[in-house]
Amino acid sequence: MQIQVHTDDHIQGGESLAQWIQDEAGTRLARFNENVTRLEVFLTDLDSSKSGVSDKRCRLEARVVSRQPVTVTADADKLAAAFISAVDKLARALDNDLGRVKDIHGRDTIRAAQE
Repeated sequence: MQIQVHTDDHIQGGESLAQWIQDEAGTRLARFNENVTRLEVFLTDLDSSKSGVSDKRCRLEARVVSRQPVTVTADADKLAAAFISAVDKLARALDNDLGRVKDIHGRDTIRAAQE
């Protein structure tokens, strides 16, 4: 899974932040490695230089093999909290989306993408 990190001009952290995000996302989403080809992480500070409640936003977009991309967003006071919340949401969304492709016995269902 390729992980790309995008930040706005108000986010500090640079390479160390990107490395932390890649490590955390790789660990937390490891079970989806064969289904997700790319994960894009978008970090923004909604109030720019001002401090406020839930002013950090993390949007994750997962590119899934033979499926539509799955996108989630989370807001929090800190970037780390927003990212962790978004990763948890993404894991649930991927479970739901990929769970529709297989039935309880592991067989393909009629909802599987036709190629």
